Amino acid sequence: MSIINTKGEGRGRDDRRDDHREERMDKDGDERGGRRGGFHRKKVCRFCSDQDFVMDYKDSRMMQSFVTEHGKIVPRRISGNCAKHQRKLTSAVKRARNLALVGYVSMGT
Repeated sequence: MSIINTKGEGRGRDDRRDDHREERMDKDGDERGGRRGGFHRKKVCRFCSDQDFVMDYKDSRMMQSFVTEHGKIVPRRISGNCAKHQRKLTSAVKRARNLALVGYVSMGT
């Protein structure tokens, strides 16, 4: 007993992938989607680049710059910090929250 494939008979996985690629092409032959134009600059860790920029949980103004309006800690991909300093920053923000130097959520609406 054999099972007959009625949808896309004789087509392999690669054939289907090519069809989807053609659908993404615009009339010039370039692929659509992704980032359009402009120049993207690589983010650099503030703490690695500037040795004078010291992370301290008692500096509430500096901690507040790494926290959103809703009280969430800004992720690495947005802040540009390296993994090592992002981990230290996270623990510093949590420590500052515990001491009520930085709020868990912002005041207001």
